[in-house]
Amino acid sequence: MSNLVELEVKSVALVHGEGGVGMMVILKERYGSRHLPIVVGPFEGKAISMALSGETFSRPLTHDLLYNVIETLGARIEKVVINDLVDGTFYARLILNREGEVYSIDARPSDAMALALKAKAPIFASSTVMDSASEYLPDLEEGEEGWGEDLGG
Repeated sequence: MSNLVELEVKSVALVHGEGGVGMMVILKERYGSRHLPIVVGPFEGKAISMALSGETFSRPLTHDLLYNVIETLGARIEKVVINDLVDGTFYARLILNREGEVYSIDARPSDAMALALKAKAPIFASSTVMDSASEYLPDLEEGEEGWGEDLGG
């Protein structure tokens, strides 16, 4: 996986559209000004928002459980790569390392991002994805009108 662009999660926002209310994760190019908006499900959006804020739940949620399993098995999350966009759907790979052995696992970007934030692992997108789906946006200050209601970040 070459030609990767490192991203950081800027925020999770509620968005209002024709289909009702949804959630969007806004990733920003770490060394640039492009943003990559990805629509996610409400549970995944909440998990990402919680990971951004350091908030925890009294019992492990699904992403907490998977993270704990990965660590218990002696692996670590090396990185997440958002590697493809097909018919409006993003695809990602969760890259794990266990004793020098690297595993690339298909994952929904929302699940992969939640795990990366939990593990403090970097998030990347392929340059192809960035070229086709990113937008140049000004960095919005807290409280400014923008994508929607900010839920964390």
